[in-house]
Amino acid sequence: MKIKTVLKATGGLALALSAFYLVISHDYDDPVEPVLPADKSGDKKRNPYIVPNGETMVSAHRSGAGIAPENTLRAFRNCVESDSFFTDVFEFDLHLTEDGELILLHDDTFDRTSNAKEAFGKAGVLPKEKTYEELYKLNMGEHFETADGKTPYAGLRGDQIPDDLHVMRLRDIFTYLAPFKNYRFIIELKDGGDRGRRAADKLYETLSEFGLLKRAVIGTFHGEISRYMSEKYPDMLRSASVREVCGFYFSSLFGIHHKPGHYRFAALQIPYDDHVFNLGTARLVNYAHKNNIAVQYWTINKPEKVRHLIRIGADAIMSDLPDMVYSVLRGKA
Repeated sequence: MKIKTVLKATGGLALALSAFYLVISHDYDDPVEPVLPADKSGDKKRNPYIVPNGETMVSAHRSGAGIAPENTLRAFRNCVESDSFFTDVFEFDLHLTEDGELILLHDDTFDRTSNAKEAFGKAGVLPKEKTYEELYKLNMGEHFETADGKTPYAGLRGDQIPDDLHVMRLRDIFTYLAPFKNYRFIIELKDGGDRGRRAADKLYETLSEFGLLKRAVIGTFHGEISRYMSEKYPDMLRSASVREVCGFYFSSLFGIHHKPGHYRFAALQIPYDDHVFNLGTARLVNYAHKNNIAVQYWTINKPEKVRHLIRIGADAIMSDLPDMVYSVLRGKA
């Protein structure tokens, strides 16, 4: 083996070990890193998802899964028509059906949230195996539990199922929201491969139709779909892929300077804790803002974690309990 090859290998290993040491020895509470003031300039290129400090946006995760059946029209109504709390951003997930409709669903199957096993006579039915019309007969509130353990929608079948507890298409949600305020969206594409590319095409078409391209940030765990969106739809805002998040984390750790436009994503949509890397630090948020990138955290259901993320300048907090996040932001919890 050539000496140069050996040096490259050992140098890379040393860098990796150094980075690992910095990670495990870093103070996870990040107590000394000040939160830098947000840029309030009128630059049109400034990321609109970066908010002024103290104005963290409330995002309803799965459209508010902790207080209504997730990803249903009822969940949206629960947030939009509430007199007690306010929602800025709706987060939800999309799958492509057999007949090419984009529907809201988090899991790969309908088993956890609906009566799909009974309706289809087997478990594990995938969205791609059924048409929207076939899926519409499901009760998407079948297994929803209230805070006191009640299941108010269990057992509803046929005409008993309210319109807002059926499987919802993306266009149905946008049509409902059209008369209301300018809500923003965090949307995750669940399909990968060719179906994922078709889903991205359909999503772009629908966002364009409703004039929402600049009000939605699109995420996916499929790297090939992230690349596809960047290449074919550069005007569709997207979040960082898993690989991009890892690279960004280490760049922030070492304070690496990049030229404007280096990053092709508009937002980091990331967890706060319970992972190898602690992503909930002011250092990371400051570095992101310097690079014109918004930082949006999921899934935060405890008030003390909400308070921490507000303190470090988070741009949005995704929670199953948007009412709780709103209360913390207003100093009521």
